[in-house]
Parts: sequence; structure tokens; C-alpha cells
Amino acid sequence: MNIRFDGKVVLITGASSGIGAACAIEFAKSGGKVAVNYNSTKSGAEMVVENIKKTGGQAIAVQADVTKKDQVEKMVKTVIKEFGRIDILVNNAGTLVERKILEETSDELWRKVIDVNFTSCFLCARAVIPQMKKQGYGRMINMTSVAARNGGGRGAGHYSAAKAGVLTLTKSLAKELAGTGIQVNAIAPGIISTRYHDTFTSDEIRANFKKVIPLAREGKPEEVAYITMFLASEYADYILGETIEINGGLLMD
Repeated sequence: MNIRFDGKVVLITGASSGIGAACAIEFAKSGGKVAVNYNSTKSGAEMVVENIKKTGGQAIAVQADVTKKDQVEKMVKTVIKEFGRIDILVNNAGTLVERKILEETSDELWRKVIDVNFTSCFLCARAVIPQMKKQGYGRMINMTSVAARNGGGRGAGHYSAAKAGVLTLTKSLAKELAGTGIQVNAIAPGIISTRYHDTFTSDEIRANFKKVIPLAREGKPEEVAYITMFLASEYADYILGETIEINGGLLMD
């Protein structure tokens, strides 16, 4: 199996680090032209772009707060102006923001977590659909989470709810767009070694997770990127509205 994306344009949100950065680098290695979206971490996005260009790939960094309609639309226009099209959208942007049990979660924190993890997927999908329909081709891959299946850890109820929304939105979009040449699927990562867990998960909890993960380790961002590429490739042409779990056996569904 040789997955290639020559001539394809890939827009990845939240791609300045972690899973998004890994996706950007791997898509570029396979010939894709990559738009690396970031909100505030400009240096990280520029480093990803630089790494891609060093290996002969094509990439640009595009700033946008993907919770804002006007910024999302501007981002999409910028990518189309630069590369002429958008073939693949990876809705990767997301974060826990802050661990809080629901009883102590403020209205502001709830909205922020829902917007960055869930509303962003809606806004980005809506913005690229007209271009993908015009092309008669498109692939969307949404990042949900194992938390969408099991409710997440303590203080992650807002995040879990948002990611569950992403899972269901994926199915709705897949049904609505079936037959247009646009296919929508999702990925649900488990415990992946990223800045997310460095920030929000204690060493003790991470050690305990390794004890209950059958493969006895955290996943690597690149391992999520490989599944993302598969879903964006012709090898996944008969997969629609599906969520692929990648969690080392932590949750088997």
C-alpha cells in the first residue's frame, strides 16, 4: 500500500504541535500541499512549515481562531488563493482548556471548550463544503476522542461532551454529503504523547493509564497521522461516517 497525495491540498487545524503537526509532516512527505493552521503559536506553525520545506515539501502557515466564523472563512479563502483548492480538511484543533468538574464549570469555560472542540469543526466544514462540491471531491477527517465514548477523566465532562458532538456531527455530515464526492469520517485517539497530556494529565495518572492499556504504552502522534492519511486516501473510499479508535486497546468497541 503506497498512499500518495500528489496534487492534493490539505488544510489541518491546530497543526502547530502534537497530532496536527504530525499530520502536516506526514501528508507533506506523501506529496500533499499543506496549510498549517494555528491560533496563537506562530513559532510552532512556522517550525512545522520549515521542516516540511527542508524535505522538499510545500506548506504555508495560516493564522485563524477556528471558533470565529469570519476568521475561518478568511483562512479558507487564503488557502484556496495560495493552492487553488482544498481537497482534505483535518479538523484537529481542540483542547481541554481547564480541568473542572461540571458542578464548578462556569458558563464561560463551558462555551470555550465546546467552541474550540466542537463548533470549530462545524465552522470549518461549512466553509470548505462549497469548494469541495465545486471540485466534486473532498475528504474530511474529524478528531474526536476516547473521552467521547467513556466520558473522560475527572474534570473533563465539558471536553467529553464536545468530542461526543464531533462524533455525531461526523455521521450527520457524512449522510448529508454522500453522493457529492465528499466523504466524512473521524478518529478517536486515546492517550497520545502530546503537549495536551503534558499540560492536563499528571504523571501519576499517565502511569496508571499505561497499566490498563493492553499495549502498555501511550500512542505516538505519528500513529494517529497514519490513520488520518488512510481515511483521506482512495483506500478508504467505502468508509463513511465511521470513527476509528486508536487507543492501544484501552477501549475496544
